[in-house]
Amino acid sequence: MRHISAAALAAAFAGLIYSLPATAAQDSARVVANGGVSVPGWTGKIDANEEKMGQQLTNAKLAPEGSGMRVTTGPATTYWNPNNKASGNYTVKATFTEPLYMNLNNHPHPYGIMIAGNDLGTETQSYLYCAAYGSGTFIVRGMGPAAFQMNGRQPTAHDAVHKAAGPGQPVTQEIAVSVKDSTVDCAINGTVVASYPKTDLVTAGKLKSTDGIYGIRFAHNTDATVSGLTITKP
Repeated sequence: MRHISAAALAAAFAGLIYSLPATAAQDSARVVANGGVSVPGWTGKIDANEEKMGQQLTNAKLAPEGSGMRVTTGPATTYWNPNNKASGNYTVKATFTEPLYMNLNNHPHPYGIMIAGNDLGTETQSYLYCAAYGSGTFIVRGMGPAAFQMNGRQPTAHDAVHKAAGPGQPVTQEIAVSVKDSTVDCAINGTVVASYPKTDLVTAGKLKSTDGIYGIRFAHNTDATVSGLTITKP
């Protein structure tokens, strides 16, 4: 009979732990008290993986706050007003403020602008979003209808993205996504941090079109306000 030393067993176990996918170490989505959507005309959809875990839209919260809105998640959620539609060349922007950085989580979570929404709320939905973290990083991702990443699986650091002074401190990001004749740009705090040819986005498994509904996107367990959500045409 072959004997295995305790050291060998420990090493094997450590290797197993470090080989686990990153999602295995992620925190679970909370359930937000008194959740749901109370901003007139707006609706939303939580991510499919959150639904599989038994979460629902009422476990996150979108509510009016001042002249803007406040989002508290809960499950990762995309929110939109079906009347907010964009076509051709346009820029959608808003200011996102996390009053208390990492208030509902023990690591940074992102929030940002969603554009090009088609078939939203269905199994064939498609959209693109650019989102910032209070740690000074950002992501550009989408659904087509499966999730896809434009700047890799890990967030990208950029000097333009503001960093919170620390947990519990405020941090604000102005995020804008612009559709141009041949490109789609994401700008954060006035600086373009990512740019993609339209042909890389409007393709099988990604976007049906860059025309569509626009809105906002929040990861799970995040608390921030949204103000100045506007669309402009060149």
